[in-house]
Amino acid sequence: MSESRQTYLLNIDYVTFCFYLALVAIGGLFIFSVDLQQSGPPEGVADFFFKTQAGKQFMWILICLLVFSFIVFFLDHKIWQIFAFLFYGLGIGSLVLVLIVGTTIKGATSWFTFGGFSFQPSELAKFGTCLGMAAYLGHWSIDMRNTRHVLQSAILFVIPIGLVLMQPDAGSALVFTSFFIVLFREGLSPLLYIIGFMGAATFVLSILVPPLAMVTALTWLAVLIYVLYEKKQQNRWLLAVLAFGLALWYGAYAGFSWVSLALGLVVFLGMTYWQYANFRTQLIPVVVLGFVLTSGLSVGSNYVFNEVLQPHQQQRIDVWLRPAAAKKRNKDSVMNMENSMLAIGAGGLTGRGIFSGRLTQGRWVPEQDTDFIFCTIGEEQGFVGTAAVVVLYLLLLLRIVMIAERQPTAFSRIYAYGVAGVLFSHFIVNIGMTIGLVPIIGIPLPFLSKGGSSLLGFTIMLAVLLKLDKHRGRQKKNVIVNF
Repeated sequence: MSESRQTYLLNIDYVTFCFYLALVAIGGLFIFSVDLQQSGPPEGVADFFFKTQAGKQFMWILICLLVFSFIVFFLDHKIWQIFAFLFYGLGIGSLVLVLIVGTTIKGATSWFTFGGFSFQPSELAKFGTCLGMAAYLGHWSIDMRNTRHVLQSAILFVIPIGLVLMQPDAGSALVFTSFFIVLFREGLSPLLYIIGFMGAATFVLSILVPPLAMVTALTWLAVLIYVLYEKKQQNRWLLAVLAFGLALWYGAYAGFSWVSLALGLVVFLGMTYWQYANFRTQLIPVVVLGFVLTSGLSVGSNYVFNEVLQPHQQQRIDVWLRPAAAKKRNKDSVMNMENSMLAIGAGGLTGRGIFSGRLTQGRWVPEQDTDFIFCTIGEEQGFVGTAAVVVLYLLLLLRIVMIAERQPTAFSRIYAYGVAGVLFSHFIVNIGMTIGLVPIIGIPLPFLSKGGSSLLGFTIMLAVLLKLDKHRGRQKKNVIVNF
């Protein structure tokens, strides 16, 4: 082998490739485990490949490995940057086309079907959006301090979010919000993320707590901020406000919410006037505005939940936040989450053994080989097996971040962070919904869950990343020469 050819092969990040192979192999094994128990052993090779779900997944794995090799070894790395917006446009076009001629499966028009296979275009749209974001943000003139640039970059992933919601597929739409991670890395103000997290927390609390009690608590919080800001007689003021807060909460839950709220508003406005008249601090307008916006969001969130959301959407949120109440209305509504957690807990430390899951193989847990494949691993391999899978994902994500930071070009760095964000959101949401931490919205676990379009989409994203990384030395050399 010539020296140049050997160097060409060694430039590939084989550590990342090994993580990829390990996750794909684990997924194939447990898909076969579920299929074996549900359908029995295949009668022959043809029966395995064409009649079993495990066989179809194995064929997809072979296809993905061929695609991976073709991208890494044969395609020019420059085409991904040159035609980035073309790939983005193709992804958007496929999302539009599926709404017109797509097949409806489980209430969502999200699939193209052909020859016994189904394909979900939103998986490749994620790849196209990664390229589109990298091409736009990678331009030298883009500045995240410019509001127009921020809005234009956000539009790139808001468009696919809107199209996916029209299918409707809330789970896949949620994944596109992971591109906020890219914007943060490129310099978007952290204050916007703090406001976003506060808004999300307010939405959740507004569902759990009556609106009047929520606004009462916000009133007390605003007064407490004033007290902590005022240095004179702070301890005496602090004790007074704590007592005031307890009184507000007691009034709210004792049935005097309007009286409690009115009292809180009087004290809030009075202290605002007193503070502004004596100190004219810049904190007052900020806290007043925050109080007004948060109170409005609290009341609005409760109204949206009760009056705007569809019953099945309300049920999903209730199962997540108020499982006891949801179970009283519909016993079957929480069964999936309870059985999922029961299957993971039943695995104990080392699990019941491969092919020996009683709950996951006995159809107690839905979608054992797709959305809930983590339950299958938990029951059959226990804490040791699930911990190993989690560690593999974390190592893969850390490796991708390391690859991103060593890129000589902004395009490659931003693309790498886009891939990391998409994988991270799938990883967190999928595992979170199997253990009751997030609502059950139905998105696959990357590389493990059954599904050809999912596996192909993630494979292409990772292959392009390794292709760009393989040429980083040549890119860096060109940059130095041009300089």
